[in-house]
Amino acid sequence: MADDLGVRVAGLMGRARADLAELVAIPSVADPRQQPPARCREAAEWVAAAFSEVGLRDVRLVETPDGSLAVLGHRPPPPGAPTVLLYCHYDVQPPLGEELWVSPPFELTERDGRWYGRGAADCKGNLVMHLTALRALGDELPVGVKLVVEGSEEQGTGGLEEYLAQHPEDLHADALLIADTGNAAVGVPTATTSLRGMANVVVTVRTLESDLHSGMFGGPAPDALAALVRILDSLRDADGGTRIEGLPADGVWEGVGYDEQQFRSDAGVLDGVALTGSGTVADRLWARPAVTVLGIDCPPVVGSASAVPAEARARVSLRVPPGMDPGAAQQALTAHLVAAAPWGAPVSVEPESKGSPFRAATTGRAYAALDRAAREVYGKPLSFLGQGGSIPLCSALAAQYPESEIILMGVEEPRSLIHAPNESVDPGEIEHMALVEALFLRHYAAAGR
Repeated sequence: MADDLGVRVAGLMGRARADLAELVAIPSVADPRQQPPARCREAAEWVAAAFSEVGLRDVRLVETPDGSLAVLGHRPPPPGAPTVLLYCHYDVQPPLGEELWVSPPFELTERDGRWYGRGAADCKGNLVMHLTALRALGDELPVGVKLVVEGSEEQGTGGLEEYLAQHPEDLHADALLIADTGNAAVGVPTATTSLRGMANVVVTVRTLESDLHSGMFGGPAPDALAALVRILDSLRDADGGTRIEGLPADGVWEGVGYDEQQFRSDAGVLDGVALTGSGTVADRLWARPAVTVLGIDCPPVVGSASAVPAEARARVSLRVPPGMDPGAAQQALTAHLVAAAPWGAPVSVEPESKGSPFRAATTGRAYAALDRAAREVYGKPLSFLGQGGSIPLCSALAAQYPESEIILMGVEEPRSLIHAPNESVDPGEIEHMALVEALFLRHYAAAGR
């Protein structure tokens, strides 16, 4: 059964590359401070046209409550067949400086057998996976399909979650295929069954009315940047593990582990540099809270003056494991930051986005159909892994549709370096995962008869 679809998918890979090149060329960063909103609209219109061309009906742009544009569409099921929701997002992370890229971030470039460009894997590669699977099936699509392609996932502003609450019928389906993750490694078919949530804040320290000459006042004058450094350092214990008053940090991961040497290779950890924290790598990645300082506002090295800083601020991200409430975690983080301030320095903490963690149930017929498809394409069973990242929509979908199966899969893998400079995708993963998706839709339809 896989042979006919395999030939079709292989024959569509030239089209897949062209699709991805066009999408990557649109710098759809959903932050108006970095890119004009018109570029996100351009991407949304491209997506709507592409999915209309593969046979979906009533494909339209919908403004979500955060002001972003989602693309929605559908195709009714054949009599007695189930409906599957296909999800992905067209917005991307900023490039983080073009000088850090070997090739232009918004130009799909082939190098050493991989395709490079911002969004090549996360999540435009997954979008192309959906398109390729639907093209391969053509008029033989055996299930109903609902489509939602989000426009602000990377910003975490919650627009689609709010839309879901207001329009629950638009996203309801028997199985929800969330294409925003990927495989444990190239050639290892994987479903992500656990996601950490998130709780972000911005902390600001102000100690002086204005910057002061460091020669005249340095010493007794309280340095706001030094105070901020002390506050941020308090978030970690001696071995670098996350330490926030009121949050347990001793969770244990019970699923498939993550070899430490493989992690060091995947993460590009430099020789001689120790991993932070204690417990297994999987414990630290998927079962415990993890704090990251995402950015600091302070004088740059080049252009700095001989002055004691009056103010400094940082953006702090807290990843929250399943079983931990993100609201309570955000409050604990806020209280910790305020309490850690030295010298009586006043601290203000502004809450940013937060999202709930997620754990999937994997015993239904959708997972059985996906495992069968994975075995046919890769010759090995489906693996189940956790992921340290956050997809707040998953928790909202699980709460809204408790009877639906939620599957997280896609074309990403550790070498993709999503969110980092020089993001890339293995085109073989697009081909193989598109075939897995097409076969899954066939098997899932058959299992319901």
